[in-house]
Amino acid sequence: MPQNPEKVIDHMELFRQPEYKDVFARKQAEFEYGHPKEEVSRVAEWTKSEEYKAKNFSREALTINPTKACQPLGAVFAAQGFEGTMPFVHGSQGCVAYYRSHLTRHFKEPNSAVSSSMTEDAAVFGGLNNMIDGLANTYSLYQPKMIAVLTTCMAEVIGDDLQGFIVNAKNKDSIPQDFPAPHAHTPAFVGSHVTGYDNMMKGILSYFWDAEGSPAREENDSVNVIGGFDGYAVGNNRELKRIFGLFGIDATILSDVSDVFDTPTDGQFRLYDGGTTLEQTKAAKNAKATISMQEYCTPQTLSYIKDKDQAVAKFNYPMGVGATDEFLLKLVELTGKPVPAELTLERGRLVDAIADSHTHIHGKRFEPPRDSRRPI
Repeated sequence: MPQNPEKVIDHMELFRQPEYKDVFARKQAEFEYGHPKEEVSRVAEWTKSEEYKAKNFSREALTINPTKACQPLGAVFAAQGFEGTMPFVHGSQGCVAYYRSHLTRHFKEPNSAVSSSMTEDAAVFGGLNNMIDGLANTYSLYQPKMIAVLTTCMAEVIGDDLQGFIVNAKNKDSIPQDFPAPHAHTPAFVGSHVTGYDNMMKGILSYFWDAEGSPAREENDSVNVIGGFDGYAVGNNRELKRIFGLFGIDATILSDVSDVFDTPTDGQFRLYDGGTTLEQTKAAKNAKATISMQEYCTPQTLSYIKDKDQAVAKFNYPMGVGATDEFLLKLVELTGKPVPAELTLERGRLVDAIADSHTHIHGKRFEPPRDSRRPI
């Protein structure tokens, strides 16, 4: 091979060398079983033809395979939005490394989660001992205010009972009896990351709202908001807080990751930063209504909340003028408060900006859709 320490070749040139060309040719012939180049060229040209165009436009249905991750990823994300919470993944270390690296790469923030480190013996005999030792280590080393327990494929396949394991761990003094340790079963081979988010959110709320000795619900004028599995939650949650502040609405964002994934760059590492406090989570039971910003992230959670006699509302995130109008009008309906003048002015400036942009590009006046021009 021409690549050596004395002569390092850029990859663009390296892969054009005869040795690599031969490797690629043999790989294609012996393993890929591809079509001849002539056939590939023929089909490529056919895809530009009127015949191919007619076939495409004659389709009446389309199946799309969306990009989706596994349940535990969503559960970890949901858990980290609560104050001082350490996600505890009952499964192997490799799985947890994926969840941590995925969220770290996206938010450019160090991400913390722990594992019960299940291996072959736990897969055969069950992971109770891993749970007992793991919870003890998590509690003593990381000093969280809450440990949110979830599962991976291995624990689900062998049927580990999280509730029973947590009770046994507390009886073994791994963590105090009154220490909050909600859980959610999140099998990675069912659903996706949004399913896991939903399961963990419901698990945390039900842990506090249905706890033995929990006071009965006393409705007040506050509103809960669930952001869902939102990759832009840092900015979106802060904008939601601003909007609720202008309305004068007492609102609680359940699983608020805006500070968790946006810590200051002052040289100090913060294992826990921000998040919905545990007291706010308990008090959220008394809210007048709960709003989900992502309908398909929260079906089970909203059903549970509705059973608690709270009003619920769900959106598919208010992006754009019309969808934002719908969101603001829903706040008016739920709270009886008028839309703040500042938001009305901002909306007007946004519509004008869209109109100016459209005029600049197309040379004609932009008329916003009827639903986006209705007064608010």
